[in-house]
Amino acid sequence: MSDSAQDKTLPATPQRLKKARDDGQVARSKDLLNLAVLGAGSALLMLALPLAFGLLRDGLRGQLRFDRAAVVTPEVGLQRAMDAFGQGLVLYLPLGVVLLVFVLAVAFASGSWTLSTKPITPDLSRINPLSGFGRLFSKQQLVETAKLSVITLIVGAVGWQFLSSHLGDFSSLVMQPLESGIGQLGRWMMAGVAGLMVTVAVVAAIDFPVQKFLHKQQLRMSHDEVKREHKESEGDPHLKGKRRARAREIAQRMSIKAVPKADLVVMNPTHYAVALRYDEATMAAPRVVAKGSDMLALKIRDVAKDAKVPVLQSPMLARALYAHAEIDQEIPSALYTAVAQVLAYVYQLKAALRGEGVMPAEPVPQVPQELDPHYRKPAAAGT
Repeated sequence: MSDSAQDKTLPATPQRLKKARDDGQVARSKDLLNLAVLGAGSALLMLALPLAFGLLRDGLRGQLRFDRAAVVTPEVGLQRAMDAFGQGLVLYLPLGVVLLVFVLAVAFASGSWTLSTKPITPDLSRINPLSGFGRLFSKQQLVETAKLSVITLIVGAVGWQFLSSHLGDFSSLVMQPLESGIGQLGRWMMAGVAGLMVTVAVVAAIDFPVQKFLHKQQLRMSHDEVKREHKESEGDPHLKGKRRARAREIAQRMSIKAVPKADLVVMNPTHYAVALRYDEATMAAPRVVAKGSDMLALKIRDVAKDAKVPVLQSPMLARALYAHAEIDQEIPSALYTAVAQVLAYVYQLKAALRGEGVMPAEPVPQVPQELDPHYRKPAAAGT
């Protein structure tokens, strides 16, 4: 069964969320941005209104002045137009920049931003009529259509209520002086914009969590998708095993340098070699300083002989140490007795070579059979 046919009931994983964000898919509330544009734009216009009226008055005064210079020199009119355009830029350009910064700040604060070129990358599937027809009836598109319909009805009702309550006052504007009429019209516009802002604020407060919810619903995953993502992130187990084996091999090759510092090398007799070191003052138990198999084991043996490090043939102990002990780590507690026996043999051997005792007999270390990787448990009778 394909992923598309399965119920996607699992929440999106952090990796899925990150990939969606890299692709430009984030929860974005258009109504929240509309509120930011409307609110910040209205506030900036209110603050800049005295300056704007002053610039507009001066501009009109200059444009409506006709003198001999304007008639004789046509370039004067063009210069005046350019001056008026420059005055407009001085006012509107800073307002636009401040508004843009505010809208970007709202987008950052709400998490509705991402740095991605994926949304603007050409994609032929976006112009596929069948895909487009399917998106028209998607859950998110149906919610968006219903939301726009409700907003249109609410804004229309608010606008109609405002106009109907001020219809008589609008008709009386023509009877008022120009200055007071413009002031009254400005107050009415402020009231109308304030009502519109309240409406958009209520819609944005509802729409923002709804868009978050729909975004999470859209990114939900099936069990197979989670398993496949986990496998991709963790890597193929066979490849991981090969990488670990390669890392162990490199560590074993590097450990040969520590063989001259070892107290003893245990061999099997050519397949495995493990170099041990024990310092009673600094170590709680003997440590493995080097180990290897086959050719590497022979190399450890040769280095040990050149450094006059004792080499003991003990196949079962060598196999157990190679299988259960790691380089630069203490030996397993189950092998303490066996290693103590061989270390005691080494110390007695060194003392005998110095003429301080008799030559000891080679020990037979007591190694638990279950620690020997070559040990096979006998089959039960009757099976």
